[in-house]
Amino acid sequence: MDRCVSGRRSNRRRGRWVAVCAGLALALGVGPGTATAAGDPAPPAPRGKILDFPLAAIGGLVHPDAPPPGADDWHCKPTREHPRPVVLLHGTWANAYDTWGLMSPYLKRLGYCVFAAEYGGAPGNPVKATAHVPDSARQIADFVDRVLKATGAHQVDLVGHSQGGGPTPRWYLRFDGGTDPAHPERNKVHGLIGLAPSNHGTTGSGLGTLTSELGLNKPVSLVLGEAYEDQLAGSEVNTTLDRDGDTRPGVRYTVVATRLDEVVTPYTHQFLTAGPGATVKNITIQDVCPRDLSEHLSIAYDSNAAQLVRNALDPAHAEPVRCGVSLPVLGG
Repeated sequence: MDRCVSGRRSNRRRGRWVAVCAGLALALGVGPGTATAAGDPAPPAPRGKILDFPLAAIGGLVHPDAPPPGADDWHCKPTREHPRPVVLLHGTWANAYDTWGLMSPYLKRLGYCVFAAEYGGAPGNPVKATAHVPDSARQIADFVDRVLKATGAHQVDLVGHSQGGGPTPRWYLRFDGGTDPAHPERNKVHGLIGLAPSNHGTTGSGLGTLTSELGLNKPVSLVLGEAYEDQLAGSEVNTTLDRDGDTRPGVRYTVVATRLDEVVTPYTHQFLTAGPGATVKNITIQDVCPRDLSEHLSIAYDSNAAQLVRNALDPAHAEPVRCGVSLPVLGG
C-alpha cells in the first residue's frame, strides 16, 4: 500500500520510486471530481475540481488497490430503474482509484451499483493493465462473474477508458464468455462504453510506428508491458479481434472519442462498425461540445463525457449534454 509513499527520508530507493510514480501519475493526467452537491433531487452534470488533480494522482499511488469513491459496494442491489450494475475498467499504466474519481461517484449518485475492476498488474503496484490482453480479459471475466453473483443481476454494462474500453473487454466478449452469439439473451454484458478506446490499435503519435519499423516492440514491451505491443496497429491481438468483425450479437456499443487524442492515433481507429445483432454509436466529443479540449488522458475526468456515458447507459431517459469547460490533462 505504501510502496509509492514513504515517511522515512533515509529510504532513498523508496523516495526515488515516489518521484517516478508521481511523475507518471502527472503524465497520466488523472484527477478527481465531485459529482454534485448533496440533497439535489436529481444529479446535475458532474463538475470536476481540476485543482484537486494532483491529490487524486497521489491517491492512486498511496492506495493502488483501493476502489474509487462510490464503487465496490458488494451489498448493492440493482433497482428497477437501473437493473444492470456498471463495471468500470481503467486503462494502461493506471488503476481504478486514479481513473474513476469523477465517474464512479457520479454513476453511484445516479442510482447505479458501481464496481471497479483491477486487472493486468500485481497487487500493490499502482501501474496496472500492462499484462497481455488475453490474460487481462480473463481477469475481467472473473470480476464480472463475481459482480453478477453478488448482485443477482442478469447482465452488466462495461464502461472503460483506453485499453479498458477497447481490446481487453472486446477480447472478453469474444473469447472468455462475455457473450453467447447463439443465444444473445444469455450475454453477460449488455453494453460496452469506451472512452478513447484503443479498438483498432494505435500509432502512438508515431512512437508505435517507429518501434514497429525498428523491430523494437518486444524489447519495449519488456519494459512497458505486453499491453504496449498488443495495442499497436496491426498487432496480433488487434488482427485476431478484427478478423470476424468488431461486435458481438446482442451488445450495445458506444465510443466517445476526442479529436485531440494523442495516444490512440489516428483517433478514428477508436470507432467500431456494427455487425449482425449489435448496435454501435460512435461519438466525437467535439461534435457535441465544440469547445471541449479533453485529450486521451483527461477524458475520464471530463464532465461532458460523463453525461454521454449517462445517456448511453440509459438511452430511454437521455438528456441534453450541458457542455462545460474541459481542459487537456486536467479535465473539468
